[in-house]
Amino acid sequence: MTQSTPRTIRRVLVANRGEIAVRIMRTCKERGIETVAVFSEPDRLAPHVLMADYAIAIGPAPSRDSYLRIDKILGACRESGADAVHPGYGFLSENEDFVEACEAAGIIFIGPRAHAMRKMGNKTEARATVSAAGAPVVPGDNGPEGNGFPDSAMALASARRIGFPVMIKAAAGGGGKGMRLVASEAEFTHAFDGAKREAAAAFGDDAVYLEKAIIRPRHIEIQVFGDEHGNCVHLGERDCSIQRRHQKVVEEAPSPVVGAELRARMGAAAVAAARAVDYRGAGTCEFLLGADGGFYFLEMNTRLQVEHPVTEMIYGIDLVSWQLDVAMGKPLPLDQAGLDGRRRGHALECRIYAEDPVKFLPSPGVITHLRTPDGPWVRNDSGCYEGAEIPVHYDPMISKLVVWGEDRAQAVARMRRALDEYQVRGIETNLPFHRLCLRHPEFVAGDFDTGFIGREHARLTPGADGADLDAGLIALALEQLTPGAASAARTTAAAAPAPEASPEISAWRWAGRNGRA
Repeated sequence: MTQSTPRTIRRVLVANRGEIAVRIMRTCKERGIETVAVFSEPDRLAPHVLMADYAIAIGPAPSRDSYLRIDKILGACRESGADAVHPGYGFLSENEDFVEACEAAGIIFIGPRAHAMRKMGNKTEARATVSAAGAPVVPGDNGPEGNGFPDSAMALASARRIGFPVMIKAAAGGGGKGMRLVASEAEFTHAFDGAKREAAAAFGDDAVYLEKAIIRPRHIEIQVFGDEHGNCVHLGERDCSIQRRHQKVVEEAPSPVVGAELRARMGAAAVAAARAVDYRGAGTCEFLLGADGGFYFLEMNTRLQVEHPVTEMIYGIDLVSWQLDVAMGKPLPLDQAGLDGRRRGHALECRIYAEDPVKFLPSPGVITHLRTPDGPWVRNDSGCYEGAEIPVHYDPMISKLVVWGEDRAQAVARMRRALDEYQVRGIETNLPFHRLCLRHPEFVAGDFDTGFIGREHARLTPGADGADLDAGLIALALEQLTPGAASAARTTAAAAPAPEASPEISAWRWAGRNGRA
């Protein structure tokens, strides 16, 4: 542990875009810290640009020419006079070269140090590090000298020793890239070659390693926080098992299946992993949880997670504010006992995307109408507004819809209500998927795992029968008709028998159908 040196942050450049940039700026403004936005050409009128005290253009649309250019980010710091950088998530948030470049330029990086990123960023090195610290890891093989497997023959021999099914994973990866589930020897060589190609394309590194596949696991992550005074704590778990192609869609805290004893053991393992690299700032240790209660380290994300709001909701704290404190050399505001005493209630998050809810393909375009939910204990972290364009160049997230309840049942009910209030037109969204998911009996019971969406695809796919289409068309037509014609249409609609409400058609449409608009 090095000697702490107090530091002052007066102006933060947020090296990101969208909802996370807006969310970071809000905390900065509450603390009296000025903010600087950077933006590519299509983002010139984005909400984070309009919110910031200063805004610097950094190039054309492609991320490689703008948000991923370290030289342009540092140039924007110099031009704006920013003394600190918050990377958000994605882009440069886990790039150790960026951390070192900031330090060399005398700019405070709001996040962990480069050496911690380097150790935890490489999945094979991370497995070895946390295993040495006593955290359980999935049985597997990192390849010769821990550097991945050079060819399929050597990897297949290892897979036979581990026992099928196995997972092939990219050593430098994350987000499901370079990952393959292999059930038998016959599939192995094709899957291995595909994983290496995908890893090389996504990360510039084709190294892959093997893990024993845990069947029907839950994906549980533990939020950790460290400072430079030797303190390290955990803030409980988040259940991120509702996934599509290894991408999280719905998250919640706490997990429906994690009790106090298991939480304490998983939290202790996560803290041990963080201490092994002298971790500072916000980080997340991800685990697979088996049906037998065994848990295994997957990876550590050395940044703020997309789903951090559910943790904030149940602990009543601002994690970005904590990040600022740690970056300024201050100790953590609470110890483990203090945190454990604050945990209360249940929180859910739904990621609202501009995408086809059936095929999950991006749906870029202009938002022609937007009505976001409101009411008690509803939070909507958004980077969009009515009239804004969802560009084709970046992640198509519209917002993160978050709710809190006294218990899980109340949180689920509140999320259903909030989803039914949410209206977006001009583009397609995954709102119909979320409405179905939050009403699925297995989700309501908390009985799901990472394969839930794949198994229940048919029941989670929105459709429209004749009555649904009739209701939707009448409601939409009413908006365009003259008052007299609208009245006649409502009379006609009211004469038809009222169908049962459907989660695929929002409440305002059913009201329109039955003459109550």
